[in-house]
Amino acid sequence: MQILVINAGSSSVKAAVIDPETGKRSLEMNAERLLDAPLIEFSDGTKIELESKGPERAIAVCLEALKDKLKDTPIAGVGHRVVHGGEDFDRAARIDEEVEAKIEALEKLAPLHNPINLRGIRAARELFADVSHFAVFDTAFHQSMPRRAKTYALPKDLMAEHGIRRYGFHGTSHKYVAAEAARYLGAQPKDLRIITCHLGNGCSVAAIEFGRSVETSMGMTPLEGLVMGTRSGDLDPGIIPYLHEQTGLPPEEIDELLNRQSGLKGLTGVGNDMRTILDESTKGNADCQLAVQVFTHRLRKYIGAYAAIMAGVDAIVFTGGIGENSPIIRHRASQRLSYLGAIINEDKNATTRLSETAPVVDFSMQHSRVKLLAVKTDEQLAIARECGKLIEKADAVNTLPTIPVAISARHIHLRRETVDALFGPGYELKVKKWLSQPGQFAAEETVTVVGPRNTIERVRVLGPVRSKDQLEISRTDEFFLGIDAPVRESGKVEDTPGCKLIGPAGEFLLEDGVICAWRHIHMTPEDAAVFGVQDRDIVEVAVGSGERSLVFGNVLIRVSPKYKLEMHIDTDEGNAAEINTGEEGVLQETSGSGTLRKRRVMEA
Repeated sequence: MQILVINAGSSSVKAAVIDPETGKRSLEMNAERLLDAPLIEFSDGTKIELESKGPERAIAVCLEALKDKLKDTPIAGVGHRVVHGGEDFDRAARIDEEVEAKIEALEKLAPLHNPINLRGIRAARELFADVSHFAVFDTAFHQSMPRRAKTYALPKDLMAEHGIRRYGFHGTSHKYVAAEAARYLGAQPKDLRIITCHLGNGCSVAAIEFGRSVETSMGMTPLEGLVMGTRSGDLDPGIIPYLHEQTGLPPEEIDELLNRQSGLKGLTGVGNDMRTILDESTKGNADCQLAVQVFTHRLRKYIGAYAAIMAGVDAIVFTGGIGENSPIIRHRASQRLSYLGAIINEDKNATTRLSETAPVVDFSMQHSRVKLLAVKTDEQLAIARECGKLIEKADAVNTLPTIPVAISARHIHLRRETVDALFGPGYELKVKKWLSQPGQFAAEETVTVVGPRNTIERVRVLGPVRSKDQLEISRTDEFFLGIDAPVRESGKVEDTPGCKLIGPAGEFLLEDGVICAWRHIHMTPEDAAVFGVQDRDIVEVAVGSGERSLVFGNVLIRVSPKYKLEMHIDTDEGNAAEINTGEEGVLQETSGSGTLRKRRVMEA
C-alpha cells in the first residue's frame, strides 16, 4: 500500500509517498517560496522552478507537478495534516463535504493554519479524485485530556459559546514517539507514564499516562506553553492590555508580536535557530545565554509539573529538531531530575546520533529508574499509518451484538490482611448476593470509609479477597470524601490516594487504592473474537436511541475467560445519562473511525 501524505503550509508544501507498514518512502517532495518563485525539489533529484501563480493557486501548482511525477505510482489514499480539529475530531477522518465544512468552521481557532490546510485538501481532492482522502488532526490525540486539564478559569457560558478550552497540538508527534519509546522499552504505551518533549521551532510537552494524553503545554492555540522559536509561550495575560495601553499597538499587531517576534527570536535578536543561538552563547553573547537558560528552565518546569500530575514517570522523551539533535538542550533540561529517578549519562547524551537504523537512543545511566530517551519523530509515517488503518478498516468492530450495561455502585475489594484487620483474624466474607461476573459476590460485610472531609458508611465489600486493596468511588463520592481519586483501570492502584477504613473489629489505613474506575467492558476471548477487539483496546459504545441516544467514549476492553459480557459505568454516569442496569449498548468503532459523528461523550 502506498499513501500520499501532504502537509500544506502558507509558503511551503511537503509531501511523501509512504508504505505505512515499512515506512519506506518511494518519493518525497519539498516545495518552498510558494508566494513568489516556487521551487520544487523531489527526492530523485528533480528540481522545478515555476512562476508565481498567486496564493490561491500556489499549492495546486505544486500538487500538479507532484501528480505528474506520480503518474505510474498507484496511490491507495491521501493523508492531510490538519492543525485544528476542535471538539469534533478525536481521530483521523475520511474527508467528505461535511468534514471539509467542519474544518472550515474551525478557522477561527486556527486562522494561520486551517485555511491553508483546507486549501491543500481541496486542491488534492480535485487532482487525486479517484482515491479517498483523510484528515489527521494535531489536536486529536489530546482529546483524552480530562476536563480539569482542558478548562480555563473563565466564565463557563463564554467558553461554551466560543469554543474556548485547551486543545493541545503536535498530537501526531507525541503519540508516535510515545509508542516508539514504549516499543524500545519492551512495553505498551498503556503500561507506562511518559513525558514527551517535542522541541523545534514550535515546542510542546505532553503527559501521556497509560496511553492517554492527560496534559499538554499548548492550549487553545499553539501560543501557550514553552518558549519557542518566535512564540512567547506562557505569559501574564495582563501584559496584553498593558502593551496596548503603553504602546498603542492594536490587537493584530500584538498578536504578530507574540507569535512571530517573540520567543528565542525576541530574546536574542539573532533569530530563532537554536544552533545559531548556542554558537553565540559560547562566544559570550549574554542575550543568547539568557535565552538558552529561559528555554530550558521553562522546559524543566513543565517536566516536573507533569511528573507530579501523573504521580511519577517511567520515561522522558526528547524529539523534534532540537530535541533530537541538541545534546546541550537535553543536558540542560535533564539536569537536576535525579529526584524523579532520571539520571543522565553525559557521555551517551553527547554522542547520541539518531538515524533510520537507530531511531531511539537511551542516554540515561543504567541504574536510572526513569529512562531518558531521544526519539526520531516521523509525523508523515504516523499520518500514513492512520490512513492505512482507515482504508483497511483495521479499527472496525462488529456492531451487531448488544452489550448489557450495569451501573456499578461504590464498593471495595480487600486483601486477606485487610479483612483480618477489619473483621478479625481468619474472618471469611459471607455471600450476600452473587454478581453477574462469575465467582464474584457482594458480601454481607460493609466498611466505613473516612476521608479528609467526610465519612461514608456501609460501603459494600466485594468478594472474594484480592491481591490488592481497591476502593472504587464515583466523582460525587470523591468530592464528598475530599479525595482526589484518579481514573484508573482495575488493579492499577500505584500512586493513588489512600484513606482510613473502619470495620467491626478495628481500623485499617489504606496507603493507596482509591480510584474512580475507568468505564470498561468485561468479555471473554470468544466475545472479543466476535466483536473484533483485543484486551485493553479503547472503544466507543452507543447506548439508547432517539433523544436519549448517546455515546460513551474512552471505554476500556477487559478480556478474560473468567468474565461475562457486560459494560460497567459508575453511578454518576448512569444518573447523568438516565441509564439503568439492564439497558444495552452497541459497540462502535475504536480509535480509527473514519466517520464524523455528532455525539455526547460522557467524560471520565
